[in-house]
Amino acid sequence: MRKLKNEELGRLNVDQFKKTEKIPVSIVLDNIRSLNNIGSVFRTADAFLIKKIYLCGITATPPHKDIHKTALGATDSVEWEYVEDIMVLLERLRKEEVKTIAIEQAEGAEMLHEFKPVPQDSYALIYGNEVKGVQQKVVDSCDSVLEIPQFGTKHSLNISVSAGVVIWDFWSKLNA
Repeated sequence: MRKLKNEELGRLNVDQFKKTEKIPVSIVLDNIRSLNNIGSVFRTADAFLIKKIYLCGITATPPHKDIHKTALGATDSVEWEYVEDIMVLLERLRKEEVKTIAIEQAEGAEMLHEFKPVPQDSYALIYGNEVKGVQQKVVDSCDSVLEIPQFGTKHSLNISVSAGVVIWDFWSKLNA
């Protein structure tokens, strides 16, 4: 086997990406401290045609060299918006009939592998602070909670890893 060169991959350019139909999924990053995590989520959102990223609270916004370092230009392709107060955003999404889903460990959470997204629905996947997780008031306000099953000794995954797992799961189920 021979590794492919970037120009052999047949990827979209930024203009083509912006015109391409996206999956009905947005990402909400609330109070994310790590600029590398933010950049990584942008890059994953680009890879799987995510509709939009919302940045809330203390989450930094592009342009920033440390976001760019991991996003590798995805901040130019993926639509994003800063909304300071996540509760304001959740109310807006509710009015737009977007299903809000906290990615968190919580009582009554549905395991990711058991969840079946409805292709006609729109979703916003909410990720919280690296240490504290999704705020309880946000969990309370969401339509549901999804949990990524884990079987080792650690209690959580890195935000960018968690986003990658859930985004891939949604993409694969919506494109099955």
